[in-house]
Amino acid sequence: VQLVESGGGLVQPGGSLRLSCAASGITFSAYTASWYRQAPGKERESVAAITYIGGTTTYTDSVKGRFTISRDNAKNTVYLQMNNLKLEDTAVYYCKAFRATIGTYWGQGTQVTVSS
Repeated sequence: VQLVESGGGLVQPGGSLRLSCAASGITFSAYTASWYRQAPGKERESVAAITYIGGTTTYTDSVKGRFTISRDNAKNTVYLQMNNLKLEDTAVYYCKAFRATIGTYWGQGTQVTVSS
């Protein structure tokens, strides 16, 4: 099983990025998919999630209205569209696939740096 994140980079405040998480070895649509982030010196935190039943989405308060999580089952990929990025969004972003009866898988992370 492999989750591969991409799309990170350097962006100015107010800019946008779209992160992708491509899965292999699993059918991603059968898992709840989440994006987490970890800033230097801070704990890893959940940013957004999308369930495998119903596609219900949830977001941490600090990104509501700015980030959107979505999935393309045909591509076995989950996305995180990030708009109006702020300095405090700088972190390594990780993708997670979770299914209670099966297990948890993590990607290797992608760096997002918001800087002027």
